[in-house]
Amino acid sequence: MKKFRLFALSLFLPFAFAGCSDDENEKEYQVELDAVVKNVHTNLQTSLGTDVPSLSVYIVSPRGTYFSTAKGANGAAVTPYSYFRFASNTKNFTSTAILKMMQDGWLKLDDKITDNIPGTTVPYTPDVADWNFPHKNEITIRQILQHNAGIYDLTNDASQYNIGGETYADYMLTTNPDFQFSASDYVKLLKDHNLTYGTPNTVYHYSNTGYTILSEIIARVYSQKVNSNKTYGDFMYDKIVGPSSVKPLAITFPELASDKQLPSPYIKGFIKYDTHDEITDLKNASAHIGEGNGVGTMAMLSQYIRTLMKGENVLYASSAELMRTNKGPATTNGYGLGCSNFQGIGYGHNGATEGYLSLMAYDPASDVSVVVLLPFWDLRGNNLNKCIATLNSTAIEAKRTLGY
Repeated sequence: MKKFRLFALSLFLPFAFAGCSDDENEKEYQVELDAVVKNVHTNLQTSLGTDVPSLSVYIVSPRGTYFSTAKGANGAAVTPYSYFRFASNTKNFTSTAILKMMQDGWLKLDDKITDNIPGTTVPYTPDVADWNFPHKNEITIRQILQHNAGIYDLTNDASQYNIGGETYADYMLTTNPDFQFSASDYVKLLKDHNLTYGTPNTVYHYSNTGYTILSEIIARVYSQKVNSNKTYGDFMYDKIVGPSSVKPLAITFPELASDKQLPSPYIKGFIKYDTHDEITDLKNASAHIGEGNGVGTMAMLSQYIRTLMKGENVLYASSAELMRTNKGPATTNGYGLGCSNFQGIGYGHNGATEGYLSLMAYDPASDVSVVVLLPFWDLRGNNLNKCIATLNSTAIEAKRTLGY
């Protein structure tokens, strides 16, 4: 199955502030927002020359909370509470987990990943031959968060290593849909084929594989702290989103290849190829642990990113500020610690996984959070880029409609 490289896009789109006064009622805002979303959806359908199942936006602001959705002829109804796979937005949750551990003294961002976990004789990553991938002894936790570690991306990049022209992850998912992926599985390939983008802090390169390595670090640190065998998903449930977390949310991070069913109600992903169409709701998410395996709703993502960036969730305000601003020396865009700066929108992340595109962001200056969902990929020609651009343009237009 063809995939798309997941990374944050900042679109420099000119726009003017809408002339909305504070005393306009909610109904007027809703009518205007519905018209804007419908217009963006219609324009995308016209540009692509095909039906687009749906386009939805959820926005929380000092002027109220609003949801708007436009449905295509073949689309299903979407609500703020419809589940979907939010892909690389997961990286922001992984960064939150790492920063939470930092706050609690469980790890240090500038520790090498070969160092011992504080207070133990156990290293952050396994000290075995199969984990001796290029530059491992030089890489820090912070550098992986910043995509400055030089770790080759086995799920997006087929330039240095591929099987029949496909990335390793794509090939395995096609030939064995039930294959159980793991960080150890990926790093052995890095080691065996000497795959790297270069030494740490010399190149910025988005890397899903780097974040999967972070998921292994989270699991190992947590296991040591509670003296029990724990996974990445266990920590996310226990400390970040579960019932005992600061802001409980019914967000999940499937780790088993067999855990393919989305919770109900959910939105199906849709891919249009040159020769056929494909529905993509069932998926082996074990290929993307820590970097793209999250499942949730628009309302949940909004609450998460809004409270996180305001210092009202598991991170202190100072840690959230570090997440937003701490860029690596090789970084040339607005990427911090698992966090992008989307011009005119805010801080957060975006995500693309088969049949789903999404964006979550919070703007501290205006106190506005926005989540956009487009459960559609058009892989004909350059059409996928048009779909991705729609995430940003929808967010900007939604904010503008409310006067921001």
